[in-house]
Amino acid sequence: MMIAAEMAGIQNVRLVKRSRPEIGDHELLLRVKRAGICGTDLRMIRNGVPGVSEETPRVLGHEMSGIIEAVGTRVSGYAPGDHVAVAPNMGCGICDRCVRGDTHLCPDYRALGVQLDGAFAEYVRIPEQAVRSGNVAILPEGVSFEAAVLAEPLSCVYNGILQCPIRLGDDVLILGAGTIGILYAQLARRAGAGRVFLANRSLGRLELANTIDPALLTIPVADLEMRIGELTGGRGVDVCVTANPSPESQRQAVELSALNGRINFFGGLPKASEQVSLNTNAIHYKQLMVTGSTKANTAHFRQTLQFLASGLIDAAPLISQTYSIDQFDEALAHAMSSQGIKTLISFD
Repeated sequence: MMIAAEMAGIQNVRLVKRSRPEIGDHELLLRVKRAGICGTDLRMIRNGVPGVSEETPRVLGHEMSGIIEAVGTRVSGYAPGDHVAVAPNMGCGICDRCVRGDTHLCPDYRALGVQLDGAFAEYVRIPEQAVRSGNVAILPEGVSFEAAVLAEPLSCVYNGILQCPIRLGDDVLILGAGTIGILYAQLARRAGAGRVFLANRSLGRLELANTIDPALLTIPVADLEMRIGELTGGRGVDVCVTANPSPESQRQAVELSALNGRINFFGGLPKASEQVSLNTNAIHYKQLMVTGSTKANTAHFRQTLQFLASGLIDAAPLISQTYSIDQFDEALAHAMSSQGIKTLISFD
């Protein structure tokens, strides 16, 4: 038996005892060491998940690291005891998008902790598709289980920067100072940004961001248009990223961008507010490039493990609290309070 935190409906997450998963010949069994609580988990808990109910509960958690407990008889390249991180997104493996490597864009996309049981449990079954697609990555030397949990959100940020490039000396504005916003700001600086502005409604969140990286120029949302005008001499920013689920941020991104600016709509919007009125004349006359990015593929995931291994990104300051699985309710409350950056579940 094992302990798991399963979701059985909107605002209904409970600790239960489950049978340890059985694996097939082509699968792996992961003994989870650390799992991260993500904003996506919180949105699913608040809003519900199709197919999840009292009768069909699901274990969430898609940011995970751990130790391989068992290896299927037809699996090669892995052994019990390997320390690994697991990229959650998998595709069918045969469509054009999967062949191109973009399994996260597959029309039959599935993810651990979203459509399949995930990491808020002592053990996770890693299906054949994830094993064959290389979703299971051996941890590079020096990368802890704690740091490895950040590879998933960091890979999404890396995909965003590839979709909306940052050039040497750029002024970059990140709207939203959650885990993604702070990671985006840090990676933007490593990519060569001259100045990185970070905006958020919560002053406490901005103060926290400055303790992690004092070089970030933090701006309260209430002062955003005035401060960007002052700091850029009225020119606007070269790159603007909406790292939050806000229609207003998308509108602001268009207004605050400079001539030939680039915009990445990173944060998805709730269905009820997904239709946004934008000033398309501003896009036209300022020659703006507006793009979006979503999730990440396995190559992005493995690359960001190397970012962590090399010290390009220091994970330690981003981890705010760690709770045992027995304290899941407390961990969930902490994550929902927006007090810290990344909340972890530990299975030590």
